[in-house]
Amino acid sequence: MRMGKIGFLPPSGRMRQLAAAFFIAITMTLVTAGMVMAAEPPGAGALPVPVPRTRIAALGRVEPISEEIRIAAAMTGRLADVHLEAGDPVKAGEVVATLENADHLARVKAAEANLAIARAALQRLLNGALPAERAEAAAAVREAEALLLRAQQELARQEGLAAKKLGSRQDLDLAATEMEAARARLTRARERLAVVDAPAREDERAKAEAEVALAEARLAEAQAVHDKSFVRSPIDGEVLQRIRLAGEQVTELGDTPILAVGDMSRLRVRAEVDEADIGLLRLGQAAYVQAAAYGERRFPGTVGRIGNLMGRKQVFSDDPSERQDTRVLEVLIDLEPDTRLPAGLRVDAFIELGDPGQDE
Repeated sequence: MRMGKIGFLPPSGRMRQLAAAFFIAITMTLVTAGMVMAAEPPGAGALPVPVPRTRIAALGRVEPISEEIRIAAAMTGRLADVHLEAGDPVKAGEVVATLENADHLARVKAAEANLAIARAALQRLLNGALPAERAEAAAAVREAEALLLRAQQELARQEGLAAKKLGSRQDLDLAATEMEAARARLTRARERLAVVDAPAREDERAKAEAEVALAEARLAEAQAVHDKSFVRSPIDGEVLQRIRLAGEQVTELGDTPILAVGDMSRLRVRAEVDEADIGLLRLGQAAYVQAAAYGERRFPGTVGRIGNLMGRKQVFSDDPSERQDTRVLEVLIDLEPDTRLPAGLRVDAFIELGDPGQDE
C-alpha cells in the first residue's frame, strides 16, 4: 500500500531501519569499552599494595650528653659575684658563684677559737701540775718532815726533864701538842704532793674530751654553712647560660638557678616518637637529624636509649593545626662525636627502619 512522499514506511522497511540503529549502538558500546580497558594500567583492578615504611619521623631538641644542668645555691642569700659567662669552660668542683658570707666566716672564726680553748684545757688536764707546782709541793713535804723531827726531839727532851722533876707539866704538854701539829702538817703536805703528781681522773678527762668534741662539731657546722656560700659546678663542661647577676637574691629551693652548664663534648637529641610508632623502635638504629637553619644538611647518629614512660608532647612545630595532646615516648639519639650544634635547637629527627623484609 503506497502513500504519498510523506507517510509511513512499510513494515519491512521500518524493521530494517531499527536493526541498523541497534547494530550501530552495540558497535559504539564495544568500541568505548575497549578504549577504557586499554587506558587502564595492568593490574588496575587488583587491591592496592601497601608501601613499606622506611623511617620514623619525630621532633626533638639538641642537648649536651650530660643534659642541661641548672646550678642553684644550697642556701638562701644574696649573690656577691658570678665568676663565669656563657661559653666559659668549667671544671667539676670549680666555684662558679659566691654568696655574701661575712657573717658565716665570723662564726667559723669563733668556733675555731672555742675549739682551741677546749683543746688547751684537755691538754692541761693531761699534763697535770706545772714543774714549779710539783717542786713546791715536794719542798713543803721536806719542810713538814723537818718540823716533825724537831717537834719529836723537843717532846723527848721535855719528857726527860719531867722524869728528873726538872721541867714543868705545861712545857711537856706544849711539846706534845707541837709534835701532833707537825705530824698533821706533814700528812697534809704529802697529800698535796700526791694530788700534784697524780694523773687526771677519768671523769675529768672524759668531760674535757667531750668539750673538745663539742667544739669540733660546732666548728664543722660553721664551716659547712660557710662552704655553702660557694656555688660549685658538678661536672666538667661549659657554661650554657648565665641566669643571675651579682646582687640578686637566691634561695635553696632550686627556683632561682644561677648558671646552666653542660658537657658539650658529645651531643644527643631528645626526640619525641608518636605512640603509634614505638613498636618499630630498636636500640642501635641508625638515625639523622635536620634543622631549618642548616638546610638539607644531615647530622647522623644512632638510637642510644628508649624511654619507658609515655608522656605528653613537649616539642612542637610551627604548624598551628598540630595536635597538642599527642602521647609520645622519649628516645635519645646519640650524634656523632664531631657534631657541633647549639643546645636547645629544635630539629627534625628521622630513625631508619632498615630492610622492611628483615625480621625485627
